[in-house]
Amino acid sequence: MGSLQRKLWRELWHIRGQVIAIALVLVGGVGVCIMSLSTYHSLLETRDSYYRENRFSDIFAPLKRAPQSLNHRIAELPGVADSQTRVVAPVTLEVQGFDEPIQGVITSIPDQPENARHAMNSLYLKVGRFPDARRDNEIIISDTFSEEHRLQPGDQITAVINGRRRALAIVGVALSPEYIFQIAPGAMFPDYKRYAVMWMAYTPLAKAYDMDGAFNDLIVQLQPDASEEQTIDLIDHLIKPYGGQGAFGRKDQFSNLFLQEEFKQLQTMAFLFPTLFLGVALFLLNVVITRLISTQREIVAMLKAFGYSNTAIFSHYAGMVLVITALGTAGGAVLGIWLGKGMTAIYVDYYRFPDFTYQLQPGVFMAVSLATLLITLLATARSVIKASSLPPAEAMRPEAPPQFSHSLLHHVGIEKWLSPTSKIIMRQLQRKPGKTLLSIIGLSLACAIMMVGNFQRDAINYMIHVEFKQVQKQDIEVVFNNPMAQRTLNNLKHLPGVWYVEGKRTVPVRLRYGHRTYRTSLQGMPENSQLNAVLDANLQQVAMPYDGILVNQQLAKKLGFKQGDWVTVESLEGHQESFQVQVTQLTKQFMGLGVYCSQATLNKLMREGPAINSALLSIDQKQAQRLYKTLRDMPQVAGITLRQTVIDNSYESLDRVILWFTLINALLGAMIAFGVVYNTIRIALAEQGRELASLRVLGYSHGEVAYILLGELAILTLLSFPLGFWLGNGLCTFMAVNLTSDLYRIPLVLTPYTYAFAALVVILSALVSAALVWRRLHELDLVEVLKTRE
Repeated sequence: MGSLQRKLWRELWHIRGQVIAIALVLVGGVGVCIMSLSTYHSLLETRDSYYRENRFSDIFAPLKRAPQSLNHRIAELPGVADSQTRVVAPVTLEVQGFDEPIQGVITSIPDQPENARHAMNSLYLKVGRFPDARRDNEIIISDTFSEEHRLQPGDQITAVINGRRRALAIVGVALSPEYIFQIAPGAMFPDYKRYAVMWMAYTPLAKAYDMDGAFNDLIVQLQPDASEEQTIDLIDHLIKPYGGQGAFGRKDQFSNLFLQEEFKQLQTMAFLFPTLFLGVALFLLNVVITRLISTQREIVAMLKAFGYSNTAIFSHYAGMVLVITALGTAGGAVLGIWLGKGMTAIYVDYYRFPDFTYQLQPGVFMAVSLATLLITLLATARSVIKASSLPPAEAMRPEAPPQFSHSLLHHVGIEKWLSPTSKIIMRQLQRKPGKTLLSIIGLSLACAIMMVGNFQRDAINYMIHVEFKQVQKQDIEVVFNNPMAQRTLNNLKHLPGVWYVEGKRTVPVRLRYGHRTYRTSLQGMPENSQLNAVLDANLQQVAMPYDGILVNQQLAKKLGFKQGDWVTVESLEGHQESFQVQVTQLTKQFMGLGVYCSQATLNKLMREGPAINSALLSIDQKQAQRLYKTLRDMPQVAGITLRQTVIDNSYESLDRVILWFTLINALLGAMIAFGVVYNTIRIALAEQGRELASLRVLGYSHGEVAYILLGELAILTLLSFPLGFWLGNGLCTFMAVNLTSDLYRIPLVLTPYTYAFAALVVILSALVSAALVWRRLHELDLVEVLKTRE
């Protein structure tokens, strides 16, 4: 080992505390980047492999009822590689020992097990076998429903299919690429106890649902060079006479849409957080290396005098950067793997794959490592080049002393009220404004990152509150198999425990404005609804207009129209006609992109009499169980949803996810705060060590000297909070905007707790750093300062 190498390791050991603090910041940035990118690639590769092996369809086309012979015409369409007809039936279920309502869906699979194995959207059978088409009661259930109710092949459940109660025998437990994310329509979070996905052979299900020789759902695979848009138009044309509800591509399939949003969030995390961490780490590296070089000017001069080249000196100081970067990268890889496995554990609960394991791809690690190394070298290159190119004669001279002058506080007349130690603190901050500002920015970034973690909890809590306290006020929502006459409400009113009833009708439509279209639903509601509100931009309830429609403001932005414009609404149910309607007002909602009108308007547009397909009930909770049983036994009821159950499940799911993200953000925020605070205070101690020791010799107490050093830290920490809160607000705004989708809009909501928690983490990090430096103040060499300094 050469002399420069020994010098390198000796100096790194001497400043080991600062090295560790900087490396920790790098660990945070590299760790988040590796976690996000590796989890993204693991999830993407798992999904693509699953889709490919189980032949996930490209186009989905729900309809009312069509003969099987139509499938031959669809298969002959240009661009169609394969088509498959199915029966999809909504059901209500009863499981022994569970009294709450359960809704679900049964989808048909080919009668022959061999055909079922190679069909589109084929099942991954975990346990059991495929149903026997000769038996009319055999089903396969989803693994999530099986786990929640501890159901296995051989068990039985009771289902109401098309109004008829049937005992169903479970013969298998499976997964499907169509239900990777398994969530009930309209829910915010999955509820595996109260929503079931099941499969049955085509023949018995078609018979039970009165679909013999017919189908009500179509899936299609495209040829490699086919146009999805053109093929959808051709399919829509063929199925329109049969109650076609509008074909749509894979990108709009509900489960796949949730996966796409998760990919988007991971990509945002992979860009945002590493950028912040690397920015702070580069600032710290630059300050530490610059200070180290400034204190070693004479050493550099002697090295050059002994014949060391500029390249050797450059390599020496660049080696320090390389070692610190290597420590940060290695630690970041470990942190990234740990975080990635934690994320995977959460994903396993929500995204159901046959085999989903976390993997760190070598390419991801190499790319992140090289990018980090390149950025750190470029950031410190100026200081290192300056050191290596310093002429020996100039290096032998000490640096020019800083310019001393009265502080700003002196000019405004405040300084006279300060103690001598406080004056020293204020002058020190003013003499190096650049370093002071960058330290404040670093601490404020730590505060901002902490706010992002709690922002997600605040936003989702607010979404739940608005959705289930201001919008949905019913106790129970009952969904019917088919549109029902208004008199159905009178029947519901007379059920035991029912206080108040409202009906509404939801119709699938395609909204068109210019060349842009969007497939959504039009909800016909009572003019003065008491149980379901539509909110304006100020979250105040909007009355249903006599004519015209209310449209979500995000949907209006997406299609490019504004309040007062006329849009085309194409009905995908009933007569399937198109009509021009004026947008009377824009609304605000956080879930979905809904369109609303009065029931009278909807009936007029549909050219039908008064009808509803769902009912909202306010009930007496003391008679809830009796009412559930009565509703469940009604043949026309397709599903029952309890509002309080949805709320409880949402909070339960939220707690599991947010706890993990809060832990991650607390860890990352503490890393930045500690890195900035510790390096700031250590550099201040190194720069002022001689002066502080001189003050001790002059009679200042240990507490007064500590006050000078730690008082500077306290001021920097306090000054960082306003900027940190502002930056945190900006980061949360960035997250909210980037996570906006057709599924949900994240509101910008920050509670006092979020601000307080962020500030507390920064303060605790500062206190830990102060405690570590306190010991070093006791080690000041008072004898050394009495010696003459040449």
